[in-house]
Amino acid sequence: MAVLVVMLPPRERLAARPEAGGGSGTPGEFVWALSEDGVHLSDQGRSQAALLPRADGVVAVLDPRDVSWHQLTLPKAPPGKLRAALGGLLEEALLAEPETVHLALPPEFRAGEPTWVAVTDRAALLQHVTALETAGLAVERVVPALWPGDSTQAHFFEGVARPDAEPEPFLALAYEGGMACMPLAGSLAKALVRSLAESPLRWTAHARVAAAAEAWLESPVHTVGDAELALQATRSLWNLRQFDLAPRRMWSRAWRDALKHLRSPAWRPARLGLAGLAAVHLIGLNAWAWAQRQALAERRQEQVQVLQAAHPQVRLVVDAPLQMQRETDALRAAAGRPGDNDIEPMLSAAATAWPAGQPPVQGLRFEPGQLSLVVMGWTEDDTRGFADRLRPLGYAVQASPGRIIVQARPATPGAAP
Repeated sequence: MAVLVVMLPPRERLAARPEAGGGSGTPGEFVWALSEDGVHLSDQGRSQAALLPRADGVVAVLDPRDVSWHQLTLPKAPPGKLRAALGGLLEEALLAEPETVHLALPPEFRAGEPTWVAVTDRAALLQHVTALETAGLAVERVVPALWPGDSTQAHFFEGVARPDAEPEPFLALAYEGGMACMPLAGSLAKALVRSLAESPLRWTAHARVAAAAEAWLESPVHTVGDAELALQATRSLWNLRQFDLAPRRMWSRAWRDALKHLRSPAWRPARLGLAGLAAVHLIGLNAWAWAQRQALAERRQEQVQVLQAAHPQVRLVVDAPLQMQRETDALRAAAGRPGDNDIEPMLSAAATAWPAGQPPVQGLRFEPGQLSLVVMGWTEDDTRGFADRLRPLGYAVQASPGRIIVQARPATPGAAP
């Protein structure tokens, strides 16, 4: 599953530009990284939003200076009022009005327990997300470049570039107790590093400030580009698209995410298994249908053979059961024997089923297979009983005021003669 990672430019500050994440590029450009499997870097670059490459998923990464972190005990509030409750608790700790910032919680939070809250400028974040989505890129997640956690993370970023001078780096340090971004000048950064009981497992730095970082740290650092750092940030479980910035069309996005997971390399064996199972079922259904067609053809051939054996004069067979019935009726008529659709059997059946206590029929009319009787004074029970007694004999009854119609039921189409 291809993933496009976009580094959001840092917010404008009083100091001169360019800065990390925005670099010396044209305003409105984004540093991006493309990964075909979500782990290894496939391509990278810097371009306008409309020229960004397309991928299965899009993740935006915030500059570490644009996110502040606050720890508090999560209040017990309904989901619709949780944002307002967080704003009230953080009002004194924020440098801006609660309405102008965007708040986000970790993926698994519990009310009544200490929880980290990510805070960023709402207008700036909304501006970047809108620019990307206007360009046709659906931003599924917004993650921080670094975040507080059990393991310590440290990276030297490229800071403000002054005229005729090397860019001044700054240190972004994330540890269990919080997150800090500070310049290397002075003693604050070194004091913070010394205070940590556990040093970072690996120091990383931007290529342009790697030499200054090694001189300050007095130790080698691993060079990591913006694209590589952004791709590493996608491993975070954080997603700042929450509350009023949550993605719309949740069900469609969930369905699309499920399809993306199914198309990922990890699901390739499952896809092959499902395809094989579908192929086996398809072959089995075709084989069963072929066997049924063969059995039906044999049954029809047997009917033709029976017809031609009983009536050798029939040469052309179109509908064996119907032709058998016609030939049999012709022989019966020639022999003077009444059939089920003749008047004698139908009158006999009607006499057998006649309701007790009712006078004889007042009149009748006969057509082949249909006997119409004129009756007077029949109740619904008489009519119902008359029909019930004729049904086992193969006759159907239709009733109307003063009239009973007895019909011979036609033989089932395709039945054996």
